[in-house]
This record gives sequence, C-alpha cells and structure tokens, in this order.
Amino acid sequence: MFHAVSYALLDSLNALLIGVVVALGVMLPRTGRYRRIVTLLIAGDWLGVFLLALITLLIFDGISDLVQQALESPVFGILLIAVGVLTLVLTVRGSGDGESALVKRLMKPLQEPSIRTVGVGFLLGVIQSATSVPFFAGLAYLSTSGLGPAVRYIGLFFYASLALSLPALSAVFVGMVRAHPFSPFGRAFEFMRTRQELMVKLAGYVVAVALTLFGIGALL
Repeated sequence: MFHAVSYALLDSLNALLIGVVVALGVMLPRTGRYRRIVTLLIAGDWLGVFLLALITLLIFDGISDLVQQALESPVFGILLIAVGVLTLVLTVRGSGDGESALVKRLMKPLQEPSIRTVGVGFLLGVIQSATSVPFFAGLAYLSTSGLGPAVRYIGLFFYASLALSLPALSAVFVGMVRAHPFSPFGRAFEFMRTRQELMVKLAGYVVAVALTLFGIGALL
C-alpha cells in the first residue's frame, strides 16, 4: 500500500493541469467565475483518472500473477531507472515551456463554467494518467497488495484523489492569491509565475530522481 500511495503522490506532479490552473488564475478577471471553473475542471480530471484507474485495476486483477512476477522481476526496477534517466535527460534538454502553447489552446473552452469544462478536465486526466509510469506502477502495487477486492476498489477513490492532490492544492493557492494579491501568497505566486521554466524543470527533476530511486529500491 505504501508503494501505491507513493506513486499516486508522484503522479500528482501534473505540470499541464497545474499550468492550466495558474493560467486561469492569471487570465480570468477578478470578478470571473474562477472557483466554479476550476472546481469543474478538477472534478472532470478526477473522473478521468478514476475511470482509467478502475479499468487498469480490473485488467491487473485479471492477470495478477503476471503483475506480481513483473513487480518482482529486476526488469521492473531497470525500467523505472530507465524512465527516470530519460525523464532527467528530457528535463535538462527541454525549454520548460513546451506546454505553454497547449495551455493557451485550452483556455478558450474554459472561460465559462460548463459541461465543456468538465470534458476538458476529463481528457486531461485520461491523457496525463495514460502517459504516466507512476500511475500504472502504483496500481500494479495496489492490485498485488493482498487487500480484499472491496478495499482495493474503494481505495481507488483515494488513489485518484491523491493523484490530484497537488493540482487541487495549486487551485486553492491560486484562489487565495486572487483574493489577496498583495499577501505573502501573492508574492510567492508572482515569484513562481515569473519563473515558470524553473518550476516545470523542478517538477521534472523530482519525478526523475524519485523514479530512479524507486527503481534502485526495487532491485535491492
């Protein structure tokens, strides 16, 4: 269970969703419907993460023996290290603003709270999770945890929530900044906003180092 929680928290370093939340906080007028828009966006993202996690866990439970063998195999540790090193290389070589164009394109359907807002969040949740190694690794550990089916599947609610914890905290932080722009939160937000490349790179470094350490731990 510890491994599942660790990977879910690692998966919460969702730079794209956090970037969208920050962009909404900056671009929407002070009188805009920030809270409702962001709530619908994150709710849609949570639904996407949860449904993909449910499908994945059902598949993993159907091949639990193979999943257990994969987790116990040195190949799993080597794969984590390889992904960690690849993430590190891409982070070092990347400009840190590669997602900015996509974020700008996502702003159009997010100007008003609607079903489209939920839809954008849902797509972001599915895409982010489907391309995340920590997401699948955590579910693999959950599937082989030895817990009963009821506990595992109820646990998916918490798994999806943990995977959205950092974006949700970011949304609350941005909301506080909008309400109190000259507070310490406002100054911290301005610091991070003007150093977007640094923030994105830091997130990449954290993921790279964590995956590498997890991989080494799996080999020991």
